[in-house]
Amino acid sequence: MTIKSPNVRVAVAGLGAIGSKVVKALDEGIDGLVLTAVSVQNVEKHRAWLSGLTASPKILPIEALAEAADIVVECAPSTLVRSIVAPVVARGKCAVVLSVGALLENDDLIGLAKENGGQIMVPTGALIGLDAVTAAAVGTIHSVQMVTRKPVGGLAGAPYIVENEIDIERITEPLKIFDGSAREAAKGFPANLNVAVALSLAGIGADRTRVQIWADPTVTRNMHRIEVESDSARFSMSIENIPSENPRTGLITALSVIACLRKLRASLRVGT
Repeated sequence: MTIKSPNVRVAVAGLGAIGSKVVKALDEGIDGLVLTAVSVQNVEKHRAWLSGLTASPKILPIEALAEAADIVVECAPSTLVRSIVAPVVARGKCAVVLSVGALLENDDLIGLAKENGGQIMVPTGALIGLDAVTAAAVGTIHSVQMVTRKPVGGLAGAPYIVENEIDIERITEPLKIFDGSAREAAKGFPANLNVAVALSLAGIGADRTRVQIWADPTVTRNMHRIEVESDSARFSMSIENIPSENPRTGLITALSVIACLRKLRASLRVGT
């Protein structure tokens, strides 16, 4: 997608570990883009920080972002994805979605975007090599498997952990706690496994993409290894992400969103 009109307006929903970095980058300047609005649940918590920006954006409720911007970047809890994205794509605008797992339960948003000339963009995020997976999917992909290893603290509170009464604080050695589809992983670990859904959307879908999750007290980084078998190539990829201040999120995720935004007006774009 290349946006040619000048001064493309960007809004950001959520000012957590990702959203705050995206806002800061926009405030410092991304060619052709201007930060116009943000939405945040606790306004007072962030008001002083926002007032310190070069050009303070409007603070709006999420339902107002679609009118205030041409592109809305979703950096919010997955439960808010529909209320953020639907008004945007219904107006033929662009939504950048980080909580990709929520798209599996709101897949009609894709149809809504198509119907109205809107677009949903999913940045590479904390993974590596989605371009290769997307290219292989033009042909035939036979299998995709992802193995994720996370520090124990990064998995705390996940619905799957709670429902299965897994006492992760007592884990003293690497333990495989989940083995299933990307769709099942997204339900059980909504704050952790957006990467698995992004991988599945790039490739063979959420039901055929296989995911293992390991709780590993011996690691300090979020680690993902992907193996793909296709008719055009066999390849494997691995990445070790340094966690942000939110242990569920890697530092590179915010950088991926910033890179995605920079590509919109770039004279040279590298990658599929």
